[in-house]
Amino acid sequence: MMRYLKVTGWLLAAVLLQMTLLPRYLLDPFQPNLILILVVYLGLKLPHRFAGFAAFCLGVLQDSFSGIYLGLHAFSYLCIYTLLSELADRLYTDNRALFVLVVFLATLMGALLNLVMLLIFSVSNGVYASLLPALIPQALVNALIASLVFSFPLPAVEEAR
Repeated sequence: MMRYLKVTGWLLAAVLLQMTLLPRYLLDPFQPNLILILVVYLGLKLPHRFAGFAAFCLGVLQDSFSGIYLGLHAFSYLCIYTLLSELADRLYTDNRALFVLVVFLATLMGALLNLVMLLIFSVSNGVYASLLPALIPQALVNALIASLVFSFPLPAVEEAR
């Protein structure tokens, strides 16, 4: 039970930082996406039936504060979590380099999913012009922060199967 409380504490701290402090002090391509890093952590370390709902709710929360269309991040975070929870049984998930690589790839995948959904469901022209230039710097910043976050001992939640 204590492990779940630690994960919840990390989750609340990341949400508070992501929504309040980081947008005020850092510019957009250099602002880390802590919620995406937590979704990757949940997908690799916590393949549980309620963690998918938590990933979706984190996406809805980020969408409600970002001012973009509601549901973009929620859908992409749910897709990322689903893919990672299916791969978690096949990968050695305690590797730091794997975690950093997966955060980098998840950032790219999330942005590309958002781009595809905006192209399909939005009527605005030139939506790709705002996403594509910031894609690589955002992925590199997320990978750097993931390497720093993973250096701390995060609680591993064991699932009784």
